[in-house]
Amino acid sequence: MALVAALLTAIGAAGSWRLHGHGTPSAPAAARAPSRKPGARGPVPVRAPVRPLRLLSGSPALESRRVVPPLSARSAILVDASTGRVLWALRPHRRRPVASTTKIMTGLLALKHLPLHGLVTVDPAATRVPLVKEGLRPRERVRVWKLLYSLLLYSGNDDASALAIAAGGSRRGFLRMMNAEAQRLGLRDTHFNSPSGALDERNFSSAWDLAALARYAMRDARFRRIVRTRLKRVSWSAPTFAKEYVNNNLLLRTYRGANGVKTGWTTKAGHCLVASAKRGRVELIAVVLRSGDTYGDARRLLNLGFGEIGAG
Repeated sequence: MALVAALLTAIGAAGSWRLHGHGTPSAPAAARAPSRKPGARGPVPVRAPVRPLRLLSGSPALESRRVVPPLSARSAILVDASTGRVLWALRPHRRRPVASTTKIMTGLLALKHLPLHGLVTVDPAATRVPLVKEGLRPRERVRVWKLLYSLLLYSGNDDASALAIAAGGSRRGFLRMMNAEAQRLGLRDTHFNSPSGALDERNFSSAWDLAALARYAMRDARFRRIVRTRLKRVSWSAPTFAKEYVNNNLLLRTYRGANGVKTGWTTKAGHCLVASAKRGRVELIAVVLRSGDTYGDARRLLNLGFGEIGAG
């Protein structure tokens, strides 16, 4: 009897081993640990989601201050460029078409992904864009820095397209880059559907987001150098030989301390301006969208900021 009991116990143990060992179905793929290289030790690293940057902060510090006369812009904002503190705002998160102020993002990404002195072969598609063009010729080879000056001073839509295709591999690829960068920078009111801003459909932003984007872009010394330039003369291949780019931002000639950033206009967007000025240690960014008095609105905002901060 003892022998039989021992035999039954052994059979039961073997059956139990088969059931709980080899007989158990594999865990579903979703529950498995992430794959790793053979021989690797330690816990499997888990990538934390990247948090968007916070480029602007705070409620408008000068909200109680009246701008006299009142702004004609539909949306506007005034920001301390050094700290990102919002000083004054008018419907800052209202999504609007923003015309060629879109080119701030295009220029920023071109600077990140293309060498300044590298050569871009102009894609024929870049020469067929609408509205304002500097007249690039299909398949001509142009230095990146020349395209950037035309993009940000003259505001050539063909320059925007040429840089976009060169940096992104295609127009569609560059749009993906633009929107990914907008997400990384925390621009929640923004979606890009054009590297130039010539197309208003599904190409929009807000005064808040444009101020944040300008603050980030102005950290790049190359970008700052370009957007503060009033006039740029460049040599060119035959039969052109030379070109002159005049900055469309009239504040650079009429407002003390003005040093950027970008103008814009389409029928739907109206007149838009992202303006920057520095006096002493104080640097401000003002954005006015769909304005009937673009430069007047920008001056009044900048004057308010410099007057309150003490650098007027």
